[in-house]
Amino acid sequence: MNNLPNIITTIRIALAPVIAVLIWHSDSPDYAIFALVLFILASISDWLDGYLARQMKVISPLGRMLDPIADKLLIGACLISLAAQTNFDLLFLLPALIIILREFLVSGLREYLAGTKITLPVSLMAKWKTAVQMTAIGCLISINIIPNLAVIISTAGITLLWLAAFMTAMTGLSYFKAGISSL
Repeated sequence: MNNLPNIITTIRIALAPVIAVLIWHSDSPDYAIFALVLFILASISDWLDGYLARQMKVISPLGRMLDPIADKLLIGACLISLAAQTNFDLLFLLPALIIILREFLVSGLREYLAGTKITLPVSLMAKWKTAVQMTAIGCLISINIIPNLAVIISTAGITLLWLAAFMTAMTGLSYFKAGISSL
């Protein structure tokens, strides 16, 4: 915890429940704006902590462990809170469940493989998947901020969420293919 990238990652972990509570109350535009600003900062911190760790040459086992946890907490907490705020039913819930379930399964696979000294490096598609997830969630948080564009924003958010769910499933399958021989 004695380096800046790990501190940034820890702040992202702490922000996840705060953002989730703000989303839960995002029927008020003030809460929605605050949730969106914090979510954008937390999303940027996902890139920033890795960039700083590489630039400062302070890549650590703790940071490698905390970063994916922070991402999963942020994405999962936001999806759960958005589920309480949307009227999309299965249009929202199905891709959200795909994303959340994949994160649990891949985390379990990584945990199991860690005991066998086998690692699964993060793929480029997985990085893009995270960016698409964050963009989709950002759109969905924004729905109550600009009511005149709510239909357009929600359509974009749901479309991106489905794209993210597809990418999530594909990266999950590739990780399981890579780790299946060790199971």
